[in-house]
Formats: sequence, C-alpha cells, structure tokens
Amino acid sequence: MSQLIRIGTRDSELATWQADNVAGKLNALGFETELIFVKSEGDIDLTTPLTEMGGKGVFTKALDDALLDNRIDLAVHSYKDLPTDNPLPLIVSAVCEREDPRDSLVAPDGIDFLDDESIKAIIATSSNRRRAQWLHRYPNHAITNIRGNVNTRLRKVSDNEWHGAIFAAAGLKRIGLDHHISDYLDWMVPAPAQGAMAVMVRENDDEMIKITSELNDPETNLCTGIERELLNEMEAGCSAPVGAFAWLDKSGQTLHLKATALKTDGSLSYDIELSAPADSASGLGREAARKLLVQGADKLVEEMKK
Repeated sequence: MSQLIRIGTRDSELATWQADNVAGKLNALGFETELIFVKSEGDIDLTTPLTEMGGKGVFTKALDDALLDNRIDLAVHSYKDLPTDNPLPLIVSAVCEREDPRDSLVAPDGIDFLDDESIKAIIATSSNRRRAQWLHRYPNHAITNIRGNVNTRLRKVSDNEWHGAIFAAAGLKRIGLDHHISDYLDWMVPAPAQGAMAVMVRENDDEMIKITSELNDPETNLCTGIERELLNEMEAGCSAPVGAFAWLDKSGQTLHLKATALKTDGSLSYDIELSAPADSASGLGREAARKLLVQGADKLVEEMKK
C-alpha cells in the first residue's frame, strides 16, 4: 500500500506547476500525492512593494506554518524565495533540476527602444536586484513597481504604457508562456537559486527526508548552495540588490561563480568572478561575498537595512 504524501503549495499557476512536477516524480516512485493549497502574505497583499514587506518569508511563512502544524508533509518552493538563514526545525531535503536561470524582458511592442538613448523607457519590476542592474545599464530609464503572479504581471505589462517588464525565464517556460519573451537578459546576474525548486520537510521526519532525497539534483544543489552561501555571508535578504550565479564547466570539474552587488539606483556596482575545483568549491560563495564587502559592498548592505 502506497503512502499518501500531502504537498503544500501556493495556488498560483506557476506554484501549482512546481508542486505538480514534484508530485509526478513522487508518483513515479510509487507514492500517492495530494496538493494542499496555502495562501502566503505575498499572495494576499498584491499592492505593497515586496521591498516594503521585508522580503524574507513573504512567500514562505504560511507554508512553514503548515509544515510545523503537520497539515502538510512537504512544501515546494521557488528556491530563491527561501531565506538563507532558517531558525525553524525545517530543512531543504531536495533541490530539483534547475530550469533556465536567466532573467528575461517581456516587451509587447518590441525591444528597439533599447537602442535609442533618447527614449526614457519605463520598465516594470518589483525586484531591487533587477531594478539596480537595469538602471546601471540604462540610467536614463525609469522603473515602476509591479506585483502579482506571472499571469497577472503579463496582463499588466500589456495593459499599461510601459515599454517592458522583467520576468524570470524559468517561470514563463514552466507554464508555457515563454513565447512572451522578447529578449533574454544574458548580461543580468540572476538571483541566487533562480530557476530552482526546493523541497522542504520537517527536520525530524526521517522517512520524508529519505523519500524526497530521491528528487535531488546534485549539480543544481551544488551551484545554488554556493549562490545562497554568498547571500548569507553578505547578510543580504531576498530583496537585496545582489545577484549570484554558479555553474559547472562542460567537464564538470570546475565551478565558476559570478556575483554582483549594487546600489539600488544602479549608480554603483561591485562585481566579482571566481572559480574553484567542483569537488572543493564549498566556501567559494563566502569568499566571493567577503571580497565584495571589502570592495565596498558593505555600504550597500547597510543601506538596505535602513
């Protein structure tokens, strides 16, 4: 007889896709699953800018509570939404294979405006990291706030007089909406763990830890771990203007890390690239963070805390 596993998820189309994906993997292992929908603070309040809501835990606290109350057996998260320090008796037991980590631009009327410096374009994003990197590259543009799930934001960008909005490519690809992508922002450093899904369980639930560990993708786990290590060392939350991306070279022997920390208005940028053997890469994120802080990024982190 198979065990019924209760999977907690937010109820947006993307969150549901992610939970269904995990459910499918568990079904293939012989387990029955049920989705339990939980609304987060970030889903209920769709007007307050994310940066004003504190960033940390905005999309995750309600699922944490459901786990702690034993209403669900596991929670599926976009890994980039999880705070890097977690005082609760919950652990990430698996990091699923990463989708495209890049940011992308949705521009209903095309991207020709990017080549015309006289156009003071309006770009929508609620992310300080995207805002800062965009303004660093296009200082004459203006940024406007945008909230809501993927479908809501797509509707807003077509209904408003904006030139474009920035989306994680992974989210659009997962729910079959990547035809809206006008340009992949290869130059923009993504959020730590962007494009990866995390499975969270109670730390004392040995059986669920064992079951879900089958879903772990070692390469994704390694790379996102390095990225989150950097964010943690900088004491910068999910809403900080910090980007980090780690990847293995084709041989799989060397891990590369690119990271950036910026002033929110884009006027200052600190950047670093480091490499290490993959089998001894642990700590590379912390080393990169310390070097960024020495460069001057410590002032940016302090600015974010005010």
